[in-house]
Amino acid sequence: MPIVRPFRGLIPPASLAPQVACVPYDVVNAKEAAALAQGNPLSLLHVDRAEIDLPAGTNPYSAAVYDKAAENLAAIQGKGALVRESKPVYYLYRQTMGQHVQRGVAAVCAVTDYESDIIKKHEKTRPEKEDDRTRLIDRIGAQTGPIFLAYKDSAELDAIFAKVEGQPPYVDFIAPDGIGHALWRIENTAPVEAAFAKLPCTYIADGHHRAASGARVAQKRRNGQAPDPAKSHEYILSVLFPASQLKILPYNRLVHDLNGLSVEAFVQKVRGIFTVKPVGDPVPKSSRHVCMYIAGQWYGLSWAADPVADPAAQLDVSVLQDRLLAPVLGIDNPRTNPRIEFIGGIRGTDELVQRVDKGDGAVAFSMYPTTVEQVMAIADAGQIMPPKSTWFEPKLRSGLFIHVLD
Repeated sequence: MPIVRPFRGLIPPASLAPQVACVPYDVVNAKEAAALAQGNPLSLLHVDRAEIDLPAGTNPYSAAVYDKAAENLAAIQGKGALVRESKPVYYLYRQTMGQHVQRGVAAVCAVTDYESDIIKKHEKTRPEKEDDRTRLIDRIGAQTGPIFLAYKDSAELDAIFAKVEGQPPYVDFIAPDGIGHALWRIENTAPVEAAFAKLPCTYIADGHHRAASGARVAQKRRNGQAPDPAKSHEYILSVLFPASQLKILPYNRLVHDLNGLSVEAFVQKVRGIFTVKPVGDPVPKSSRHVCMYIAGQWYGLSWAADPVADPAAQLDVSVLQDRLLAPVLGIDNPRTNPRIEFIGGIRGTDELVQRVDKGDGAVAFSMYPTTVEQVMAIADAGQIMPPKSTWFEPKLRSGLFIHVLD
């Protein structure tokens, strides 16, 4: 059963929340982070991407960056823009993107659950990214970016959160990207903790590197001793959402060349693998369908289900990779091959057309989004999803609540 606890958050006053809150560190590069934080000394990007406050060319993994992050966090607190709660609470966190609304609870989850796979994973992590967040968390003594967890729907939790949402929110604002963020404190914590304890497990939707880094900091701070549940480092900052509310956008593919083939020869090979038809709509309407753009034309690619394939092999991104990208286009390892580029579905299919038409790519593939049910099935099977299989939207804002490691 998951251990999901309230915590004494470090949070901004309501009036300053829009200035402090920022996009996740890993969805922007240093240049973009600097532009977003320009003129706003309270933005948590000064902590999560502290290299923006150091000379150009500074190694983002140098000790100077983590020292600057600690200095900046102290400065933001010194300005009264981050204040420690007097007691442990949960936070109901509502996000609104157009017509889509999702409601999660900000909490801390036990590192031991991560280590024992009660918190289930579906993605491999990269050592350099793990090392980066591990050093940041350890140096500043806080977890600033929450991991995004899903759980199978609970009527009990739904009822608790509906009652909370009926009260005025503590924070309620619309970010520059148009996403609405609202926050309520949940001070009656016992029913929430008890309801989460009835669930079998939780699932990482997004934030595998942050989760792994939180666990590594705990392991370091144990100093060889057994985990002590009274220590704050034994918990990872999280927001947990019911699976039915989550929205996954597609992760589209752009391949830079045709591996020496002419357009005609390549399309002919595709016809030998999939059922291929010209289409006017570039957005697939169901799984086992991919739309391909090449030489000014969209094609629909489809195939029959394989009843004996495992959950990971059944994914559209796996079928495309295994049947076409690897054997025909030579994309042997999509994690590392520079000839393939992944484009989040938030950018739409027009981005694919523009990139191919101006010669940045030779062929593009518009994907049907992976479902939350597929993500959970793969995690339940102990499998790893292919790279860039999911794009969860909206993203969690960092800085609305921070977990301090005392």
